[in-house]
Amino acid sequence: MKDITVVLIHYADPLAFHKALSSLKKINTRVKSVMVLQEQELKVDIDRGYERINQIEFINPEQALNDIIYRLATPYVLFLHNTDYLSPTINDHSLQLPHKKTVLATCYHNRNIVTHRPLLVSAAFLKKVKLLSNHQIPFKEALFPAWLSKVEASHQQIKDGLVRQLRINSSSNNVEKEKFIQKYQLKKVRTEHPTISVLITNYNMGKYVETAIVSCLLQNEEFEQILIMDDGSTDNSYEQIQRFHDGKQVNVFHKQNAGKAKALNQLIPHVTSKFILELDADDWLDPDASTVIKERLSTLPDDVSVLYGNLRKWKQLTNDVLFKGVSKGVEINGISDLLSYRFPLGPRIYRTSILKRDGGFPVIEFEEGRMYEDVSMLHSLIRKTPFRYEDFTVYNVREHKESITKNNRSKWEDFLDVLKRN
Repeated sequence: MKDITVVLIHYADPLAFHKALSSLKKINTRVKSVMVLQEQELKVDIDRGYERINQIEFINPEQALNDIIYRLATPYVLFLHNTDYLSPTINDHSLQLPHKKTVLATCYHNRNIVTHRPLLVSAAFLKKVKLLSNHQIPFKEALFPAWLSKVEASHQQIKDGLVRQLRINSSSNNVEKEKFIQKYQLKKVRTEHPTISVLITNYNMGKYVETAIVSCLLQNEEFEQILIMDDGSTDNSYEQIQRFHDGKQVNVFHKQNAGKAKALNQLIPHVTSKFILELDADDWLDPDASTVIKERLSTLPDDVSVLYGNLRKWKQLTNDVLFKGVSKGVEINGISDLLSYRFPLGPRIYRTSILKRDGGFPVIEFEEGRMYEDVSMLHSLIRKTPFRYEDFTVYNVREHKESITKNNRSKWEDFLDVLKRN
């Protein structure tokens, strides 16, 4: 019975592509068709060596993968990507889903890192629990692990040795991605640690804002609130954001453009949690950010207004991100330390009661609070309350050419002059 549609994704190397096709011969009696999705043209010859594969179709990468899957008629979908090929030991009977299981996942090994990816998936289940889009994941390697994190463990069967890779990429960039991906496998938990709301303000970040939001939703421990303010965007990002509004965990608001400080201040009255995590619309969080932060908040002294840690930095490329390193935080013990800090300071976790008591983010005359609003807030707080640095890394900074701060570095000294007068 030909009950499987095979989907090959991101095969840039013709040799790896041919290896993947050849490996399908082991399950030829079950393969009805093969679909190939590519970001770039793949120059290959489909020769008679693959004649037993009924149909090979090259798909325009602009087409949404979920739409393609929705039209499939086979009961199962098998995913291979990059340099994957089926193990020589595999056979028709290796790919079986036990009763009540909807996903057969397999293990990938890179150094001492083991990650899980779906291999064989019930098409009916895949149509119900859709894959994420490229705008919702930090990098393409996260596509299947991120989706798998949404699948209940009771629906999964994990087997090792089903897939091999023609070559394993052990560059520092890829290893860092694999470490991040591994966190999608953490068990879901619920603790009695202090509550956190995430505040996101968006202005024309349609390329990136969905990644920020989805990173909050794919946590192994839920954030209590995700509050999003669109600050008068002129691109399509407000429409993108609205799709996440559920009136419960996620609430979306919209206002005329007036700058980030005012946008954050309009969100603060809606906060019901003890702490606030500020997330920029072009950044994203690790899947365990909530748990890691909450553990540290549980022992935070009552007089501390801000908890912060380290930043993991990525450079935005055309269709990918490149790992640049981790920027370690340092202790701040006063205004002098603050103003000499290698900004941005982050992640910034504020005590809600203190922000509300002090009236939120200062809107100073410099650019009407449209720039350096975080420094203005920290400058106000450090004069009254201590900060706490701890060595943890769960916040990812995206460096890109659209960054407002990056494009206005020359204004930093002017800002400091205004700040010192306040």
